[in-house]
Amino acid sequence: MTINQTIMQIIIALGGLGLFLYGMRLMGEGLELAAGSNLRSLLEKLTTNRFLGALVGIVVTAIIQSSTAVSVMCVGFVNASIMTLNQAMGVIMGATIGTTVTSVLLSIQISDYAPIAIFIGAIMVMLSKKNNTKYFGQIIAGFGILFYGMSTMSEHLEPLAQSEFFSNIITSVSNPFIGIIFGIAFAAILQSSSAAVGVLQALGAAGALLLPNAVYMVYGIHIGACVTAVISALGATKAAQRTAFSYVLFTVLGTVMFTGISLFTPFHSFIESVTDSVPFQISLVHIISSIVATLVILPAEGFIVKLSTIVISGNDEEMEACRLRYVDERMLKTPPFAVSQVTKEIERMGAIAKKNFSKSMIAFLEKDAEKIKEVEQNEEVLDYLNMAITNYLVKLNGLNLEDSDRLKIGSYYHVVSDMERIGDHAENITELAQMLISKDETLSEEALLEIKSMSSLVDSIIDDSLIMFEDSHYDKKMIDLVSSIEQEIDDKTVDYKNTHIERLSNGICNATVGTLYMELLTNLERIADHSTNIAFSMYPDQRASKSESAALIG
Repeated sequence: MTINQTIMQIIIALGGLGLFLYGMRLMGEGLELAAGSNLRSLLEKLTTNRFLGALVGIVVTAIIQSSTAVSVMCVGFVNASIMTLNQAMGVIMGATIGTTVTSVLLSIQISDYAPIAIFIGAIMVMLSKKNNTKYFGQIIAGFGILFYGMSTMSEHLEPLAQSEFFSNIITSVSNPFIGIIFGIAFAAILQSSSAAVGVLQALGAAGALLLPNAVYMVYGIHIGACVTAVISALGATKAAQRTAFSYVLFTVLGTVMFTGISLFTPFHSFIESVTDSVPFQISLVHIISSIVATLVILPAEGFIVKLSTIVISGNDEEMEACRLRYVDERMLKTPPFAVSQVTKEIERMGAIAKKNFSKSMIAFLEKDAEKIKEVEQNEEVLDYLNMAITNYLVKLNGLNLEDSDRLKIGSYYHVVSDMERIGDHAENITELAQMLISKDETLSEEALLEIKSMSSLVDSIIDDSLIMFEDSHYDKKMIDLVSSIEQEIDDKTVDYKNTHIERLSNGICNATVGTLYMELLTNLERIADHSTNIAFSMYPDQRASKSESAALIG
């Protein structure tokens, strides 16, 4: 074979690798989107039971076809205090088993049917108007592209296997140390243990790689899969760093264990006696090493966690309030989880806005200067969350999402803005309180009773609105309740302003207090409006008109 022919074979083989990696990603994304909310609820139902966590890790990884994505996601969850280190380790250990599903599929010789799968999947994606059908089409097309890429790799690596240079490289990796290092580097570059093992299987199918040369690379690939999780933990909390360290320790222990088994037992001979197919032999090594390592090391999870605490000592410094607590960039790799977590972040923002309103009313009614300071501090948090969550929603909206999740994201932009506006009006109320304090003014008893009545109604509508947002399902009783309270607040605002004008005319209240009272009523009415917007954010068409609301309170 000439040099030009060799170069062309390498180029085509690299093209096959590209198709293989793209097909794997396409299939994984399709599976993730098709599973959607079910995948999300599966992880949310995690318990502290390590074995259940491992089972969840197996299932989730089998669905999204990436132990790397699951491990990075777990680091993000620990960083956000959503998951404990013990829970995360159970999931990560299970993920190493779940990732073997891909190698099993690749060991089955169905490449001849790959073009048919690509055609069927493409037709489904292009012609279907239903997203779920498109997702399944994406899975089928990805599946076909994956196998077509592997077939292309194998076909064009076969001539290269005859070259002396290539044979020397392959022979060198039969050395355990070199094989492990090669596997680590290979998986780290591809950022996927499934893809790395798949390439080894393609080499095996081409006759360029035999089991004794591949086995130590498989062990190294287990460690290399940790690299992305380690990188994602840099700059994260101590708990997240311990999660990454524990993951590395787990894979290193598993690699050491199976390196010893391979060196001192007839493990290779046993695998070769099961099947003559090198791709299937590699798959078996991948499966057995993953399952046995997990079963042996899982009971010692507590020791690994304790050791990680010793190695990465100290406590996290108290995080500033102006930060996202439940989401970070890592979660964007798994959109269904990111949607779930950004919902929690918005719920947190709503709770802060509600708290600020309560504090602002205490500041006004009791002339409490300390509460004014607390409201100002919380307002900084609300301003930050408004900006940070909105930016996160923009990134999330650019990803592949289920239709229901995309509708949620569309409404969340408005919800975040309304929550921030509630905070602004609460701050306005504290400014009115500061004026009362500085001028040593006091409202009349009648005015105070009216303000307390309005405050109670506004407090109620905020609570009900946040409940409606958190529940996110149609509830006619809650819709009618919020509509009626909103109308009652609007009516009382008009009545109380007229009543206060009479008090001013009769000299019961002075002009300074009168102005503060009027502005306070306006702010309360605006808070109620923004709260109602939040309540109806998920189903705006159900919002009753003013006339309908009036009929409700008849």
